[in-house]
Amino acid sequence: MGEKVVAGGFDLSDRQRHREKLSQCLDAFARLLKEKRFERPKNLMGLEIELNLAGPDGKPRMLNAEVLERIGSGDFQTELGQCNLEVNIVPHRMHGRVFDQLSEELRTGLAYADRKAGEVSAGIVMIGILPTLAAHDLVSANLSRGDRYRLLNDEMLAARGEDFTIDIAGVERLTCTSASIAPEAACTSVQLHLQVTPNRFADVWNAAQAVAAAQIAVGANAPFLFGRELWRESRPPLFVQSTDTRPPEFIEQGVRPRTWFGERWIDSAQDLFEENLRYFPPLLPISGDEDPLKVLDDGGVPELAELALHNGTIYRWNRPVYQVTDGVPHLRVENRVLPAGPTVTDVIANTAFYYGLVRALADQPRPVWRRMPFAVAAENFDTACRDGIDAVLRWPRPGRSGALTRVSAVRLVQEELLPLAAAGLDAWGVEPTDRDRYLGVIAERCRRRVNGASWQTGTYHRALDAGLARQDALAAMTRRYCTLMRTGEPVHTWPVGVDD
Repeated sequence: MGEKVVAGGFDLSDRQRHREKLSQCLDAFARLLKEKRFERPKNLMGLEIELNLAGPDGKPRMLNAEVLERIGSGDFQTELGQCNLEVNIVPHRMHGRVFDQLSEELRTGLAYADRKAGEVSAGIVMIGILPTLAAHDLVSANLSRGDRYRLLNDEMLAARGEDFTIDIAGVERLTCTSASIAPEAACTSVQLHLQVTPNRFADVWNAAQAVAAAQIAVGANAPFLFGRELWRESRPPLFVQSTDTRPPEFIEQGVRPRTWFGERWIDSAQDLFEENLRYFPPLLPISGDEDPLKVLDDGGVPELAELALHNGTIYRWNRPVYQVTDGVPHLRVENRVLPAGPTVTDVIANTAFYYGLVRALADQPRPVWRRMPFAVAAENFDTACRDGIDAVLRWPRPGRSGALTRVSAVRLVQEELLPLAAAGLDAWGVEPTDRDRYLGVIAERCRRRVNGASWQTGTYHRALDAGLARQDALAAMTRRYCTLMRTGEPVHTWPVGVDD
């Protein structure tokens, strides 16, 4: 299926054939579910982190190809922009000292990558959006080398038919246009994978959607874009707009954006794949030779490559993943809510909070999604992105069916969600030492009302008050962030202010 990517361009027959293949894939997926062909649970979780490259001056470096060559490890890959990398951690079982193990692997891998980046006067930065990025940094010429990025850019631009518009009103307002999808590269995230059985999938996905706002409230780390202070977590509005293939007329008609929170609770993983085919035309109509239904008839397991490719061009914050490993299919929920950083400790704390909370909520006899309209979960997500750790959310009152109350995100996390997360980690079999250490980081953020976004904005305003110009203040804050990030101490302990 790679030849078409290299060649580029599609004709009408490509698109017609691809649509037929997608329909066959969906039918095959339904059969796999009905025949219970999926792998039994192994309590496996996975972790990916998107990274930035910045120089000693705090400004972006478009050097990912050079840095990857020096790293020389398959654990590190390109991402959309030349200032991006991604690191992938092999799957781990959720038990014992898993979070300390993850922490050690990440520290070792990132320190090595940082040393190698230093050979070309760059460094690794874990942050939701690099504050020193300018609009001229994120243009098509700075997309990563590789036909897949160029082709995706060309197809999304062709589908839209005009420049992409970025218009985000937060503390300040940013408006600009882009002739490519390159601004998406500003968004650097953490992706958390959890392998689940088909019967468990809907409960886990619904739980993940319900807690997305709490994840953002305690983990926000992207308050700046192109020199403007916007939302406390500006990745979601930027991602929506930088991938929005809808011209204004389609928006008015209610066509869904390709970056999407969703619009309903689900009953099966098939609901999401069906929606993907129903609402979103394929961007990359690349079709292989596999006949998925014949493969099933012959007793095999189809790869469903077309379905997986299409699924990868629809950017749900909690995405369904189908994959075949060693001839056995499995399903995963991919949580894409969190920004990168600030430190390894913070990333692992966010990870522990998510996995514990999702487990506990999915196990509840009266789950939260039966007591809260989906529209409220979507509203909470937007509120948390805007306000971060100061967000006020709507949440079901304990013991009262259908009754919602307004509660600060901090209080909700402290009084209800952290105890649930602790119970969920116990259910996974995580050691109490790991549980208490990393959930304690979340508790301290709440107690001090500090996360990455609040530290960034506080330090930036201190720099402005000291007489620095806007761009100089952002650069000074970014340099200080990088220094403190490398200490490994969690962000709630960082002193606010710059030394240089």
